[in-house]
Amino acid sequence: MAEIKNILIVCGEPSGDLLAASLAINIQKFSPGAKFSGVGGLELAKTGADIFYNIQGLAVMGLFDVLKKLPKFLKLKNIVLEQIKLRKPDCLILVDFSGFNLRLAKAVNKQLPVIYYVSPQIWASREKRVNLIKKFISKIIVLFKFEEEFYRKHQIQADYAGHPLIDLIALAPPDPWFLKEQGINPDKKIISLLPGSRKQEVKRILPLMLKSAQLIEQQFPQTQFIIAKAPNLDPGLYQKECKKFALDIKIVDGKTHSCLSAAQASLVCSGTATLEAAIIGKPFVIVYKTSLLNYLLYRPQIKIPYIGIVNIVAGRKIIPEFIQFEARPKMIAQTIIKLFSNPSAAEQMIQEMKTVKESLGQPGAAERAAKLILDFLQK
Repeated sequence: MAEIKNILIVCGEPSGDLLAASLAINIQKFSPGAKFSGVGGLELAKTGADIFYNIQGLAVMGLFDVLKKLPKFLKLKNIVLEQIKLRKPDCLILVDFSGFNLRLAKAVNKQLPVIYYVSPQIWASREKRVNLIKKFISKIIVLFKFEEEFYRKHQIQADYAGHPLIDLIALAPPDPWFLKEQGINPDKKIISLLPGSRKQEVKRILPLMLKSAQLIEQQFPQTQFIIAKAPNLDPGLYQKECKKFALDIKIVDGKTHSCLSAAQASLVCSGTATLEAAIIGKPFVIVYKTSLLNYLLYRPQIKIPYIGIVNIVAGRKIIPEFIQFEARPKMIAQTIIKLFSNPSAAEQMIQEMKTVKESLGQPGAAERAAKLILDFLQK
């Protein structure tokens, strides 16, 4: 296999940074001379990639956040285009971050091979964006089997590689000393709160989760709560909210998998974390709320009945969803209380999550994606 010397890669959020890093490591495994540069975060930087623009502050939530950051995105697009001219990469790999990356692909206009890893969720909303992919993307690699079928329906050759979270979670098992280090009593009930990785998500969703936690604690006194803090966010954002509640609560930085594994149940913001929770296999519920205006703007565009990716993969609602108007602390708390009070319901959820995990493909997804990319570039 001939050497691929120079790859430019662009992601925009912590979840994409993790997937980009895993992909880069596996490409280097087969093509040791491959050098990466691009837009990324700490995980991609750890692979030795030359990060010329850090993703800190790029994540957006809703139309008005996009509009507020529009000058930043336009500047970033110009920076990437300039870097393509300077570095003359063999290819451009786009990872998720569809709002920006599809526009970037259009601007690049196939001046070099453009590979998309992690499909935009056009199967959920704004399906017409499939035309941008058909016109400006040289190759697309998808994480879910149903996405491969979706693209084939649109006469686009998509390659299914499986989901790399299977490997990422296996490679980072829960820390056996986690509970002791965090001062958590293993003999008491433990509930994890995952309020998202974006600042605006945390500001809206953490108070909901804490109010729900308060109601759960009334039913099950001495319950302990763990907040899985996003590494990219200020601890003060969490501490400010926690001070409003008299709860036994710990804020844990950057150990999402350990938080999920340690808990008997979790409240999880909709997103990649719901899939992580399903793979780990502990009962949880999905919580999500955005501004009313954003909800009214985006909800009519969504063509599928669920918001949680774990339910989308399952093809039915196996995990309760509390979205927008239904994201009420009393309803959330009652559902968690029922899971604690009814072990058979919790066990049924666990068994259904195992089925979802099995549908994500065999281990080695990032390795398969790396091979697909290198084989494509050789041709």
